[in-house]
Amino acid sequence: MANFNVLTPRAGSFLVSEPFMLDANFNRSVVLLCEHNNDAGTLGFILNRPTEFVVSDFIPQLEECHFPIYYGGPLQRDSLYFIHCCHDLFPQGKEIRPNIYFGGDSEKLFDLIKEGLIQQEDVKFLMGYASWLPEQLLQEIDDNSWAVYNKFPSSLAFISEEEELWRAAIIGMGPRYAHIINFPKSPDLN
Repeated sequence: MANFNVLTPRAGSFLVSEPFMLDANFNRSVVLLCEHNNDAGTLGFILNRPTEFVVSDFIPQLEECHFPIYYGGPLQRDSLYFIHCCHDLFPQGKEIRPNIYFGGDSEKLFDLIKEGLIQQEDVKFLMGYASWLPEQLLQEIDDNSWAVYNKFPSSLAFISEEEELWRAAIIGMGPRYAHIINFPKSPDLN
């Protein structure tokens, strides 16, 4: 197979897994990179793995909030993180790319959710994160485990359906990659 990727990762990039990745944590995943530094390493969140949990399962003051919680990655799965796109109502968090922010004052966010000002499509809650040691991610990219997608619309990060986000990312990368969406989930089914 030709090199699956030719772009360089950076904060705000998507990593899109190759279709037959064997690591169950990342099979058909889309990861938003929040930090990337060749000397310090990389941190990101898997965006397309909903869990069986909703926000009210973990945050008592949001007992009526049924926003899904996503599996953000295999590290610190007992911690809850969030990204959002509502900087106009919630001007907090680190800007990862235009209209995607990481973190902020969670109590203020919870108040806005209770008031009905922030909806499910504005925020994504994530349990755990993914990280790579310096140079580790670049090696995985060279090994064709990941494609780097830099020119995606920010709204893509907030798609809620697991397979839909992966497929939209693959299609968005252009005709060179579009055929990949038709690959079966398991290569032995081919």
